Amino acid sequence: MSEKKDILFVMNNLNVGGAEKALVSLLQVMDYDRYNIDLLLFKKEGLFLKQVPQQVNILPEPENYRYFDMPFSQVLKENLVNGSWEVIYRRIQFKNVVKKAKSPAEAEQLSWKPLSKTLSPLKKKYDAAIGFLEKNPNYFIVDRVLAKTKIGFIHNDYNQLKLNKTIDAPYFRELHYIATVSEECARVLENEFPDEADKVKFIPNIVSAALVQQLSKDSVSISENAIVSVGRLEPQKGFDLAIEAARILVNRKIDFHWYIIGEGSERTHLESLVLKYELEDYFTLLGLKENPYPYIRQAKTFVQPSRFEGKSIAVDEAKILGKPIVLTNFSTAKDQIDHDVNGMIVEMNPHSLAKGIMKCFSDFDYLEKITLVLNSQSWGTEHEIQKLYILIEN
Repeated sequence: MSEKKDILFVMNNLNVGGAEKALVSLLQVMDYDRYNIDLLLFKKEGLFLKQVPQQVNILPEPENYRYFDMPFSQVLKENLVNGSWEVIYRRIQFKNVVKKAKSPAEAEQLSWKPLSKTLSPLKKKYDAAIGFLEKNPNYFIVDRVLAKTKIGFIHNDYNQLKLNKTIDAPYFRELHYIATVSEECARVLENEFPDEADKVKFIPNIVSAALVQQLSKDSVSISENAIVSVGRLEPQKGFDLAIEAARILVNRKIDFHWYIIGEGSERTHLESLVLKYELEDYFTLLGLKENPYPYIRQAKTFVQPSRFEGKSIAVDEAKILGKPIVLTNFSTAKDQIDHDVNGMIVEMNPHSLAKGIMKCFSDFDYLEKITLVLNSQSWGTEHEIQKLYILIEN
């Protein structure tokens, strides 16, 4: 047998999110007879951490990274004692460049330069290094890793990420491949970075149908007429639109209860909307759930009201569980659903969402047709790991 190749994956953390879930799913199907896998997390935390296979070697956190994610007073307190003036200086630079950014995404881009000055390069040389998310993970493998092949992932429609192209362009030039999770995302990258178009590769998220089916058998107690959505509580996911749609459903006397699985910065805002519209008996923010699949399995309808997506893993998982799906018409929706064949794509507004849900609740023939199509096909994507192997081996 040929010698194993050494592979590095780099990620911010393993908190609940689509890219984080995709990474864990990928690691669960990697061939450990062929590859030694190291995983570098900038912060070794997250609900998915315990799902990382035991064969994966999780590296120590970069020593100084934490100083860029804590109050400046604490940075001073810890580093003045040690005489670590470089860290203090770079943290001041970091604070100043963040102020100049036009968006939170650009702030992360601009802050990489001062942050990276405090991070030591990895000593080990890899056969392949894979930044598994846009921005810092990709920048790290370019600036701080020696590897024969460098692969950077983009997990969303690049046009929707509010990134500064002039910052990404030199990093993309240094990558050997730019991987992304849907054909539409690949097309966008090719258009935005024509000089790097040949590097763009479509590698779908890995989803294990057998694992999803197995985990979905756990018991949970939810409404008989449950609507379920999964995602971070962030503007991207459109849960404010869901609450507006729920208000319409109540006014139309529809019997339902909508459950949102996820957590994020929008929680307070969403809770205030639920109270404002008196939807406490119809709309529940469940928070994080390590195993969301029993909720999806018991749902009458799965709804993804996003404003944009790369490729939603939650939608793929709902397809595996044979759930009628209502998607808003974000740019990559057609990469996931064939409208009126295995789901429904509606316009990105509360009235269209409500209308789509009502059809799923009331049109039995339509529901049966969709469910039959979903249950007649295999939606697992474990085989797509071969596309990554090809890039690693080239």
